[in-house]
Amino acid sequence: MFDNWEELETSIKDCIKCKLCRNRTNIVFGTGTKEANIMFIGEGPGADEDSQGVPFVGKAGQLMNKAFQGLEINRDNVYIANIVKCRPPQNRVPEKDEANACLNYLRNQVILVKPKIIVLLGSTALRNILGDEHSITKERGIWTEKKGIRYMPTWHPAAILRDESKKIEFWKDLKLVKEEAEKQGLKL
Repeated sequence: MFDNWEELETSIKDCIKCKLCRNRTNIVFGTGTKEANIMFIGEGPGADEDSQGVPFVGKAGQLMNKAFQGLEINRDNVYIANIVKCRPPQNRVPEKDEANACLNYLRNQVILVKPKIIVLLGSTALRNILGDEHSITKERGIWTEKKGIRYMPTWHPAAILRDESKKIEFWKDLKLVKEEAEKQGLKL
């Protein structure tokens, strides 16, 4: 584990722990304030993210930005990361060994950020953070607490792009996050 951001970012810069490194343009480390009270964790970078080296800048990120704007959540006040830091081919779900190769980087990000709330975007984030026995369809919208952090599983914005009927649930879940943040007096 690394005690500071510089060491962590340097350690991941030339990562070759899994096969995803072979085709990446950029490592997609994370974005936002490093003192965020709220952290969002997605699955992995897509083509736009790989190109720019920033998470959630493509269509799914644009959808998330609209939700943030509607709920008056400032994207600059949260921290956004993914389970894997390199783009899986054809945006497929990261394989278990790929996720495992990156999880210590993500754990270190969580330790450094010290969020009070983590929003798990989709089943890949949910299962890799809280365990394989968890199901996004059964647990989205339901708070879980672990080691002093409140977790809110919800749909990944890409899932909403494929099925608009999930948009209302996504909105409600983010509204619960905002209400919890306000209840705790956290900066949005």
